[in-house]
Amino acid sequence: MIKTSHDQSIRDDGYSLYAFNQLISDRLGFHRNIPDTRHKLCKAKSYPTSLPSASIVICFYNEAWSALLRTVYSVIDRTPANLLHEIILVDDFSILDYLKEKLDVFVEQNLAKVKVVHAKKREGLMRARTLGADRASGDVLVFLDSHCEMNVDWIEPLLAHVKEKQSNVAIPIIDIINSDTLEYQASPLVRGGFNWGLHFQWDPVPPSYLTTAADFANPIKSPTMAGGLFAINRKYFNEIGKYDQGMDIWGGENLEISFRIWQCGGHMDIIPCSRVGHIFRSRRPYGAPGGVDTITRNSLRMVHVWLDEFKEHYFKTFPQARDLDYGDISDRLAIRNRLQCKSFKWYLKNVYPEQVVPGEGGSRVPPFMLGAGRSFKRSRGKEVLNRGWLRHITSGLCATSAENSHTKGAKIQLSECDNSNKNQVWIHTKDNELVLADLLCLDTEGRKSLNERYPHIKKCHGSHGSQEWKWISKSHNKAMQNLYNPASGLCLAAVDAQDGKPITMELCSSHVNVLQFKMIWSNKGR
Repeated sequence: MIKTSHDQSIRDDGYSLYAFNQLISDRLGFHRNIPDTRHKLCKAKSYPTSLPSASIVICFYNEAWSALLRTVYSVIDRTPANLLHEIILVDDFSILDYLKEKLDVFVEQNLAKVKVVHAKKREGLMRARTLGADRASGDVLVFLDSHCEMNVDWIEPLLAHVKEKQSNVAIPIIDIINSDTLEYQASPLVRGGFNWGLHFQWDPVPPSYLTTAADFANPIKSPTMAGGLFAINRKYFNEIGKYDQGMDIWGGENLEISFRIWQCGGHMDIIPCSRVGHIFRSRRPYGAPGGVDTITRNSLRMVHVWLDEFKEHYFKTFPQARDLDYGDISDRLAIRNRLQCKSFKWYLKNVYPEQVVPGEGGSRVPPFMLGAGRSFKRSRGKEVLNRGWLRHITSGLCATSAENSHTKGAKIQLSECDNSNKNQVWIHTKDNELVLADLLCLDTEGRKSLNERYPHIKKCHGSHGSQEWKWISKSHNKAMQNLYNPASGLCLAAVDAQDGKPITMELCSSHVNVLQFKMIWSNKGR
């Protein structure tokens, strides 16, 4: 909860710098308990006593202090010491002072197995990760993002899978850490895919892969990976060409290495018994130097090396990209030739037959959306706890949509209570949502500072955050409470409690502005 203007400043600055709630992150500290989200069968699994050692490579650029160190301590806290060879932190030329000498001193004094490498210029994710991998000496490289939390027994399944065969690449299930509340949420069992714009997407696991209960705990073939988190044999990583050093900053590298692994004889699997939480941000809080479109340039390098004749489907999606410069790819073509890699046609037939090729017919199941304010949860079929009117106690007025109840983005205002006005009928769901007229949810998304203080109604996304509301009160009268939104850290308020005036979000400690509401229930739970 935001208690002071200083809290508000930390939160606002955090969204600007890191695109998540720094205030909550700082309050969590470096250690916290998270739910064990594994399938029940995973808890009975055993792994070889002799597993390869792991070098954890974590790259960062202008990361929040608390998130970075919580990632590091999470690895240390939940990884057996005999398996953790080292943690290598790669600073990709951050401009924030605390990520320089302060970080070096903290690591030297507190973290014996951690090394810090500072890039001498901005390298981007691909070259920065390669910089870390080149310093590593463990058997297996485990790449992580700098805002993650490891779950129970996370590393043993990854290392065991890589040990089975050197060319196996192991990917954990990526759980969601909400960027607004930092709540840890389980993700469903999904795998990686892509569309012809060469954007990564999460696909449902084909039903044929899950015919027995045991299949939910066994490795699942994945055509692509999200790229942030995976384990790979260090020698194999070097053998297949590391990362494309001609790619810049971010974007496309996950599909490129996915295609390369599969086409050049490797195998890539989701490991359901390994789970790692990741803060899914709604945006990247940094861009490329000079505003260059690195995603398109990186994608073009991948297209011209790996897609063969199927690159035309990409150019039909982005015709403007056909004549853009993508640099020298001769070294990447040489790797493909040296490893005698298979064609992209082979990849589509043998690895990703579910992918629909334009002009060849067929249809596919729509992808899942994870993180960044979206969820795998469905918004329909909500479990309703109560239904009624949200009445402001002092004025006796009711919370009403300023427009029709189906108008997305409409603000909320006070109006005379009218039992026949559907724009005033709210349902309270089991997920702590407030849904107006069974249609849209009360939402604070987009409200990143007190200057943007108006809640509104939006399509229900089912992932808590900006649409989660909790009743809080210092009194024992549970019918008269403040409505608190954890994502914003603020309470619903009526600064000017008159008919037609807007409802706003204010500091919960502001007793002048934050006035209590109560729900007047009708047909409870219907």
